[in-house]
Amino acid sequence: MPAMREDRMGKKLFDDLEQAQLQSAVPLAARMRPRTLEEFVGQRHFLGPGKLLTRMLQADRLSSLIFYGPPGVGKTSLAMTIARQTKAQFRYLSAPAATVKDIRDISAQARQRLATGGGKTILFLDEIHRFNRAQQDVLLDDVENGILTLIGATTENPYFSINGPLISRSTVFRFEPLDREDILRLLRLALDDADRGLGKFAVEAEDAALQFLADRADGDARKALTALEVGVLSQLAQAGDARLKFHLEVARESIQQKAVLYDETGDTHYDLASALQKSMRGSDPDATVYWLARMLAGGEDTRFIARRIAICAAEDVGNADPTATVLAAAAVQISEFVGLPEAQLVLAQAALYVACAPKSNASAAAIWHAAADVQNEPIRPVPPHLKDAHYPAAQKSGADAAYQDPHDHENGFVPQEYLPGPPPAYYVPKNAGYEKNIAAYLQKLRSLIDKDQVKRSRTNAQLDGDHGPTDGQG
Repeated sequence: MPAMREDRMGKKLFDDLEQAQLQSAVPLAARMRPRTLEEFVGQRHFLGPGKLLTRMLQADRLSSLIFYGPPGVGKTSLAMTIARQTKAQFRYLSAPAATVKDIRDISAQARQRLATGGGKTILFLDEIHRFNRAQQDVLLDDVENGILTLIGATTENPYFSINGPLISRSTVFRFEPLDREDILRLLRLALDDADRGLGKFAVEAEDAALQFLADRADGDARKALTALEVGVLSQLAQAGDARLKFHLEVARESIQQKAVLYDETGDTHYDLASALQKSMRGSDPDATVYWLARMLAGGEDTRFIARRIAICAAEDVGNADPTATVLAAAAVQISEFVGLPEAQLVLAQAALYVACAPKSNASAAAIWHAAADVQNEPIRPVPPHLKDAHYPAAQKSGADAAYQDPHDHENGFVPQEYLPGPPPAYYVPKNAGYEKNIAAYLQKLRSLIDKDQVKRSRTNAQLDGDHGPTDGQG
């Protein structure tokens, strides 16, 4: 009997030692995951008093969820916390490594657990966007019937990367990067917590060092906590019996070089491109060059950036400053010719020129309006005097015989019909930049047209008088 007791004690001691070894390998960011919803930091727009997710949990009506947002903002932590809160079994799968068989196995176990009164099962599917359509379809029935509560996590827009039927069965929550104060709070909690954090080391941390980590983390709690752990543990050997200090220089050396998150096919790509173009359109040079720098730092294709600048030059500046389009065209060619890093110079020059140029979308509006009429209105025929007459059959038919060459007339202009039917007002120059000159010139031409119409009316009236009835006879 004593031998059996010793065996049990020895096994327990071994298990405790093994557990301690495993726990020591867990990174600080994972050890500091919240244990309750009250400990969860951030995402107050959907988690907090009166907010949607809180209401769903209070009503015990948790549907399947899609957590969408950047890394390190608490998607996995919240899923685990919800499982504890609802007393559900938590099952984790990483989509890149998971198979359909894995899902079917978990579904079968969840069904059995539910049927025997064991409670619900939450399947947390990380990087759910990496599942193809067929794999996602496997989840539909069990999600629909409540066998599984799915929590999918993704860094990509779920409305583009996840099946519509699965989206319709889920509630989508968008996670935002944590703000500076949230990350500072997590860092201080980690420094104070002796069980899970670094409290046992009695670290004396400078506020400036913690603020530096909070700023450099860019809303990623995992990045900030990892840097703090590296900074503290790397000093243990040198500190000896002295009080360990975490100062600004240590913080600088503990966090990796800033990585600019950028998805060349996802939301970031299109959001930043939109921000760049709207800043140029809005005549804000500082915002323009910042978004340009963000795109370049993220590895965006310079050709894509150059095309955006060229589009903005034509659409938003137009004839208010025709040089903008010329400069943008040069940027397209030069940036491809020289490549990075020098290409950033010509791209910045062109983008800033467009941002600072006077704005008019009159030429863009003109082609949009004309294109709509081509699609939706009766097609207008080419007037006979404008038809091509370079080939013999056309010359024989008398095509373009009535055409008047503007160069044969004073001011290089002669009034004649160029478009049959009621005159549309496609191009309406704005009172901006060079387009003011265009507007003035067009007004001058309209005056000449008006004079010509008056002259023609008088001539026609005179002809009618000359050939009209005389002496009372018809």
